Amino acid sequence: MTDANHSNERAEQPEFSNSAPSLSDNQTPESLGDAAQRPSIWQLALPSILGNLSYTIVGMVQTKFVGELGPQALAAVGAGQRVMFAMLAVLMAVSAGTTALVARAWGAGDYEEASRVTMASLVLGAGLAAVVATLGFFFAGNLAGVFGLDDETLAMATLNIRYLSFFNIAFAGMLILSAALRASGDAWSPLWIAAGINVLNLPLLYAFIFGRWGMPEMGVAGAAVAAGIAFSLGTLVLLTLWVRQKFRVRHVAGGWWRRQRLRQLVDIGYPAALEQGVFQLGFFIFLIVIGHNYGTPAFAAYNIGVNILAVCMTVGFGFSIAGSTLVGQNLGAKDFAGAARSGWRAMWMAIASMGLIGLTVMFYAQELAEYFIGTGLETIAYTVQFIYILGAMMPLLAVEFAIGGALRGAGDTRFPLVTTILGLLVMRCGLAALAAYLGLPVIWVYAALIGDYVLKGIMLIWRFRQGRWKTIIPDNPTY
Repeated sequence: MTDANHSNERAEQPEFSNSAPSLSDNQTPESLGDAAQRPSIWQLALPSILGNLSYTIVGMVQTKFVGELGPQALAAVGAGQRVMFAMLAVLMAVSAGTTALVARAWGAGDYEEASRVTMASLVLGAGLAAVVATLGFFFAGNLAGVFGLDDETLAMATLNIRYLSFFNIAFAGMLILSAALRASGDAWSPLWIAAGINVLNLPLLYAFIFGRWGMPEMGVAGAAVAAGIAFSLGTLVLLTLWVRQKFRVRHVAGGWWRRQRLRQLVDIGYPAALEQGVFQLGFFIFLIVIGHNYGTPAFAAYNIGVNILAVCMTVGFGFSIAGSTLVGQNLGAKDFAGAARSGWRAMWMAIASMGLIGLTVMFYAQELAEYFIGTGLETIAYTVQFIYILGAMMPLLAVEFAIGGALRGAGDTRFPLVTTILGLLVMRCGLAALAAYLGLPVIWVYAALIGDYVLKGIMLIWRFRQGRWKTIIPDNPTY
């Protein structure tokens, strides 16, 4: 699917600096938007992988700390994370629109428009985050209650969700501004901010979970408080640097409020919001099936297994960002062949990387499960079963990350929504419900992931080969 004649393309091109280019640099708009100025896949993927790997490491440390409190605490954190991801669905939708429009403007050499889109996205995202946070705070108990957890686990999950909701606006600022920077080709600045957040998060986790260094002993809720404080400070630093014009995407005070611009953000973003909503609904249903039919140990095992294999997903997310950015920039420069090559290359690199890591995790599944759980033989056994299944699916999950990201970078957010509905809601949840109805062991419920990822992989590859994504966003929109 890749062209061998382009295998060494742009191998020696320089990295972007963090300063925003301008026409005073003796460059024309055409040269600034030329394909030769764009970074390689690895220049975008590597810092994104490293940044998200730092989050993954913190997540593993959190799992280890919370695991010392028992399987109920792990299940409570898993439920809280699932609700938090659902709350972030709207913000991820704004982020999808931000990535597509900033990358397209940057590839076309319209740097002022890229900055205006960023400002509009932040205002829109902050407003939506406030609404979602309010709902999450007041309905935390109802949201946690759908998983069928026992009373003690439910109480811990409810408190965890409330604290996460309190910090939702900080999460929004980090997510959207980081997306804008990456879409412009600057993936290193978000990396340094992420590194700082996670260096701070680690001692805060220890302090608030176990009550060390004068902090209150908060248990499961302490994990949410630690993350919230670290992200709030990181977002404050990122926004301060942006306002002081330290990034290539500049802060603009006016000119960003245009109906057409906001409409494009919404048009691209709302299918992504629906996709995230369907995604979270599917996970809710899947976990409800597990929690109600197989109990807390099987529920906890799913969340532990996901956290252990999160390093694979971190790699996939890096290639998703790279593919999304380069497809958008190439389309902005009218380089349609380059856009296609970027998507395919991101896919093959993701398959190789995630497949190798998945095999390694599968090989050490028993040892990893025992390390993170400690006690609870039933939970350990379920975790190992889940790791085998999800680890084997990493190449197909790589397709979903890379090609799904490439389509979103082109503004084609509707088709990934369709694949999520059919793969997750219909295939995975349907097979899981059937297995539970027939009284089969929980491994058959976990195995429903296979049908999900196979179907989505086939559909996404077909869509990308078809090429309709090249003309999703109209040329030269007027604001």
